[in-house]
Amino acid sequence: MSGLGTVVRSGVGRRRVQTVVITLSTMMAVTATILGGSLLVASDDPFDDAFGRYDGAHLSAQFDGGAVSAADLSAAGGSADGVTATAGPFPAVSIAPTIELPADEEPGEGPGGPGGGTTGPITVVGRDDPGSDVDELALTEGEWADTADEIVVAADRPEPLGTTLTFADAPGSPTLTVVGKARSATRTADAWTTPAAVEGLTAPGASVAYQMLFRFADAETVADVAAGRDAVAAVVGADAMTGSQSWLAVREDLTRETALFVPFLAAFGLIGLLMSVLIVGNVIASAVGSGARRIGILKSLGFTPSQVVRAYVVQALVPAAVGTVLGVVAGNLLAVPILDQAETAYGASGLAVAWWVNVAASAAILLVVAVTAVAAAWRAGRLRTVDALAVGRTPAAGRGLGAARLAARLPVPRPLSLGLVRPFARPARAVAMMASVAFGATAITFTVGLGSSLSEVLAATANDSADVRVQPVMAGPGTRPEGGATADHAAVAAVIEAQPETEDFYSTARAEVTVSGMTGAVEVEAFTGDASWGGYEMISGRWIERAGEVVLPTPFLTASGSAVGDTITLNHEGVAIPVRIVGEVFDTTDGGKTVFIDAATFADAGRPLTPFDYHVAVADGTDVGAYIDALTAEVEPLGLAAMPGGEEQESTVTATLNALAAMLSLLLVTVAVLGVLNGVLLDIRDRVRELGIHKALGMAPRQTITLVLASVLLPGVVGAAVGVALGYALHAVVMPAMGDSAGLRLPQIVTDVYGPGLLVLLGAAGVLVAIAGSLPPAGWAARTRTATALRTE
Repeated sequence: MSGLGTVVRSGVGRRRVQTVVITLSTMMAVTATILGGSLLVASDDPFDDAFGRYDGAHLSAQFDGGAVSAADLSAAGGSADGVTATAGPFPAVSIAPTIELPADEEPGEGPGGPGGGTTGPITVVGRDDPGSDVDELALTEGEWADTADEIVVAADRPEPLGTTLTFADAPGSPTLTVVGKARSATRTADAWTTPAAVEGLTAPGASVAYQMLFRFADAETVADVAAGRDAVAAVVGADAMTGSQSWLAVREDLTRETALFVPFLAAFGLIGLLMSVLIVGNVIASAVGSGARRIGILKSLGFTPSQVVRAYVVQALVPAAVGTVLGVVAGNLLAVPILDQAETAYGASGLAVAWWVNVAASAAILLVVAVTAVAAAWRAGRLRTVDALAVGRTPAAGRGLGAARLAARLPVPRPLSLGLVRPFARPARAVAMMASVAFGATAITFTVGLGSSLSEVLAATANDSADVRVQPVMAGPGTRPEGGATADHAAVAAVIEAQPETEDFYSTARAEVTVSGMTGAVEVEAFTGDASWGGYEMISGRWIERAGEVVLPTPFLTASGSAVGDTITLNHEGVAIPVRIVGEVFDTTDGGKTVFIDAATFADAGRPLTPFDYHVAVADGTDVGAYIDALTAEVEPLGLAAMPGGEEQESTVTATLNALAAMLSLLLVTVAVLGVLNGVLLDIRDRVRELGIHKALGMAPRQTITLVLASVLLPGVVGAAVGVALGYALHAVVMPAMGDSAGLRLPQIVTDVYGPGLLVLLGAAGVLVAIAGSLPPAGWAARTRTATALRTE
């Protein structure tokens, strides 16, 4: 073996703890980088990625089985100009089920309130299996429905496995059990079961409806899809096609829904990349720089600076390579649940770690290790031999003496004062340790702030702070019929008001209007009563107080070129209604193009709207479940039912992204702790004879631990303060940029999430990073025997 190989092998084997630290630091950094990179990749057009992977349908069309047979539809549909692939025909039916949750399910988690209930009509399609040339379904949970009493629901529906759906309107009132969940790239159905089961759900005497899915050679624009639709209708028969859905409309809806999640997840990924690179670079620089004395010995034996650099680069790369392999394995294992959660947030399918992410993460971290090791070893290699021999054992003359004299006068135990002045004797090492703590504190502060902001964003977009909602019985999720329900508004309002626990309530009516100067219709939400407490977060101006006033979301103001204080004209059923903009509200409904207005505005114009649903706040201490039961009993004769409001339902997306933040924070904090451990370990090894002297003079093991912990206290406090400040500043810059990327201005409640108490806790967390990293070396120093320490060189 060559002399260079002997040096490398000796260095790796002799400093086993340092080798383990480098291995673990690299492993954690690679893991965080893979997770971060995977999130960045997943955030790049998640809909288009899933659409291409699962051969999404450019057009989903429904046909009347009485006008065209399944065989003729299959033959004619595939022969239309521009059609490249088809799937179907599949029997389909739209029908409303009654839902009963499994016995072990928590009350209130399903639709319709506690224990389930009646929901709106759902589209059920009959398919023998999830595979298909067009719109292959991704089974996300459970198994496929193989019998007529089983059903698979869409992955974004709330029903858990084991739920039973009873279709009272179908012959024999069949009951189907949810055995799986699946995701369609283009949302072609709400549920799937066997073709025979779907035919059994069809009303007696009614024609079976068929769904057929198409892919076209050209489908990039609305005109392309419309041309393909017309070509299909021409060969099948225009009367036979009863409805269709373009993939472009689905993409627009889903992209709008995930517009806020994409920058959040991308930011989580980016912070993981940056922090891991910074911390692992710091660890390597400290590890290699601590070998300056050994470098002096090598130079005295005849090694050239170039040989020294090569030896130390390889010495750092050996454990780093092992850590990289372990990191790739850990990163891919941890990515499975992380990307599953990202799929939930994006409504996507099939997210996985790309092979090139593994390669890029490994190469990037190893490159950081190599470059850092070269820089540190080259600096030490250029020192004169006698200077290199002195580095690490002989502090610069007078360094830290002033701090030592000052600490000696402090009324604190001597071990504590000795530890507090240590950073002044080794300022470079103290700065490196401070950097590790700062990086960890920055990661914690930023991810905590990001998670808190996201929770506030999701709460603000829900616009539902009501404890209870009252809606028409057959109003399913997402249904927004114009004109409202047929129930007597005065009667419903009287019933709600008569409940002794009712604190406040307002009703909502909906309509479509046009706006002078803008093309296309926009939706109006008109309130009867004070809705300012309903969860609508204002960005500027104020909430509506009287007829003739509106508040508008940021995208609407941008599209119309208007501002708070301006007047716009709404056109409804031939009547022009001038209104004044009094506020800018945070809202993403319908792409941020909804008008919020007082219902009295339409009544004054002679076009009154009928309320559709009611939002109720109950008094403190009220049993919401009992209130819902009592209210439902009274409004059921009016065709409505009470159900829990938004605060009763936990957001899956919030839980998902908070889990992502916690995972990345844990990884980055672990790397930061390893960086501190590395620095403290190197410092103790340099001071081992000094510690032996202290032990010989009577220092007890507990006092030794106090000394070591005190030596990281000052770098820990300063590093934590710097890290919290950097995380706070990073959050202040990134949050508005995220809002801009989604075309939104964020309200103050979203951007100002750091209270004084939280900042103190985050700073304390940074100090705990320093203490956690110093505890293992402190224990080792306390256990070292005095004689062993005194003879150590």
